[in-house]
Parts: sequence; C-alpha cells; structure tokens
Amino acid sequence: MANLNRVLLMGNITRDVQLSYLPSQTPVAEFGLAINRKYKKQDGTMAEDTCFVDCQMMGKRAETVQKYFKKGDPIFVEGRLKYESWQAQDGSKRSRLRVAVENFEFVGGGKGGGQRAGGSPEAQESPSQEFDAAPADDIPF
Repeated sequence: MANLNRVLLMGNITRDVQLSYLPSQTPVAEFGLAINRKYKKQDGTMAEDTCFVDCQMMGKRAETVQKYFKKGDPIFVEGRLKYESWQAQDGSKRSRLRVAVENFEFVGGGKGGGQRAGGSPEAQESPSQEFDAAPADDIPF
C-alpha cells in the first residue's frame, strides 16, 4: 500500500523565528504558525477557528526564513508531519506532531521590502517585468 505524508499550510508566524545550529553547523529554524478558518455556523452567524502548528526547518533555507520573517508575517510552507516523543523531567511521556518544513514561499505584499507574493529574495534582486492581465472576455476557455 502506498503512503503519503505531505502538508501544505498558509498562515501567520506566531513568534519570531528561533535559529540554532546542530553540532554539524546545520542551521535549524523553529517557529509557530497560526492558520485561521472562517465558516458559517448552523444559525447563520460567522465563526472563526485558529489552528496552531509548530514548524521546524533545516538547512540554508532556515537561515533565510529567520532573516526575512518575523512574528505576524504571512508564509506558505510545504513539508511533512513528524512525530516526536520524549520523557519529561517529571517522568511522564510526552509527544507531539510537528511540521518538518521542506519548502516555503513568501506571501502577501511587501511591508517596505518590495516583496511580492510568491517571490524570493533572489527574485527581488533581478529586474521585474510587469504583464497586463487580459480582459476576462479574451480568455479562450
């Protein structure tokens, strides 16, 4: 039987990205993500639900996330679920699911930094091209 472990999330960073290094000097970034969901309840009123997720990213991209993102910034992450278990100091067993982030994208407009949706710092250094969108009645499908 085939297996699939893939997570795609878009939300806001809940705390500043914490960067640390493994003994091998591999960068590790840890941050929280809040994903909001708005929906209509049975009585017709609107409600909102927030899901908080812990994320961990390793490698060169971890340094990039720490450099360009801070608390409150929107981000799109792609990765996999990772189960962790340990024994707490009081002797109890603890566990959690965390997203092991493998890729990310910038989301939303730049706050003075010139960032564009889906852009990256490397893309910002190259000259951008503006394309006019075709009117809706000119789309052939």
